Amino acid sequence: MKSVIYQPPYMNWASGALRGAPLICKTTHLGDLPSVFANDIAWRQSDPRQPVYRVEMFESPSGEGYLYTGVTHLHPGLIGDEYFMTRGHFHARREQGEIYFGLCGEGLLLLQDEQGKARLEQVSTGSVHIIPGFTAHRLINTGSGVLSALAVWPSLAGHDYAALAQGFALRVVEQGGQVQAKEVQNG
Repeated sequence: MKSVIYQPPYMNWASGALRGAPLICKTTHLGDLPSVFANDIAWRQSDPRQPVYRVEMFESPSGEGYLYTGVTHLHPGLIGDEYFMTRGHFHARREQGEIYFGLCGEGLLLLQDEQGKARLEQVSTGSVHIIPGFTAHRLINTGSGVLSALAVWPSLAGHDYAALAQGFALRVVEQGGQVQAKEVQNG
């Protein structure tokens, strides 16, 4: 009996580049992120075609028991004093968790539960982030280079952006050359 050895897809751990299988790629530009940044005037004055982040993921079946695997490449930059970030989301199926692995760059993972309690985790090369169900999440690039993170999540999890229409409870800004977290004052 002759064994068949399958060559699985591949990811370059240093850069996060995926290859060896069909990919789905999507770039999110500043113009795609209305109401995400606190300084709406600075956002409106920016180039709406400027890329903020790119997601590459392996094509995968969706359904019970299947996982998606993808890499987010988040560019450095500021809108006003606020760092570039991903849109952020809860999962449509709230009970579904996710895992992030820091590949390169420097940044933060903003996590927030359904009651609005938020916390930040440092993202860097080799960091592992276990995002429990019922937790919204957003990547923030606080460095000078691209922040790349590998993510693995259930294909049925879905995304719920509408639940965060009022934003997250924390904003991450640069003040005096330092990274600062500011609580959002509602009302």
